Amino acid sequence: MNDDSSKSDHESEASHSFLRDTLAPILVVIAIIVPLRSAVADWNDVPSGSMRPTILEGDRIWVNKLAYGLRVPLTMSWITRWDEPVRGDIVTFASPDDGIRLVKRIIGLPGDRISMRANRLSLNGRELDYIEFDETLEKLPEPRPGDAQTPVIVRTEQLDTHPHAVTVIPALSGYSDSFPEFTVPEGHYFFLGDNRDQSRDSRFIGTVALDEIYGRVTHVALSVDPDHYYRPRFSRWMKPLDSVFAQ
Repeated sequence: MNDDSSKSDHESEASHSFLRDTLAPILVVIAIIVPLRSAVADWNDVPSGSMRPTILEGDRIWVNKLAYGLRVPLTMSWITRWDEPVRGDIVTFASPDDGIRLVKRIIGLPGDRISMRANRLSLNGRELDYIEFDETLEKLPEPRPGDAQTPVIVRTEQLDTHPHAVTVIPALSGYSDSFPEFTVPEGHYFFLGDNRDQSRDSRFIGTVALDEIYGRVTHVALSVDPDHYYRPRFSRWMKPLDSVFAQ
């Protein structure tokens, strides 16, 4: 009986020791990390090329969730807001269609008049300036297997103080490369992917409310190449997005 009691006490002590020394620290870490990722900063994998050439497949992007204000952790409710999105910001948001998290560039602010003709944007009645890449082609990321068969045009689009590279694939251009002028509703934003002919954005899902924006993307945290056995692309690690195609 004493041996059984001693064995039971030992098992109980071992169980308490596991809870105290192993499980409790794990729960504390989870209790800290989950609210931080929800309200302060987060990182997201990029599975598609809709933001090429700025963001590549295999990039893990850093999202600043304090860019526009502070939210109640684990919710989309604001505690306070101190800034507004501006044209050129790259943000993550929930798609109005299905709630899937997307990453796109803000093109239009509330009240802006936007139109597109042959993949050239006009904003508030003025066509944006474009510069074709020529001698700067060495700045472009290495094409993915199969890309060489499809001619690709890469140009710089001058959007306010955010010049950035956009990709146009003439063979894929169609009804989505042009649309008539419309006005962005109040409290909403118009988004496009930098890879204009391979992006599901506001041309398809409509404008997005500020409350659906998770945060602003600022850096490529790290990057791997999914076409080459996930080999690290160290040149992109911790790289600010506004320096990817600095002119």
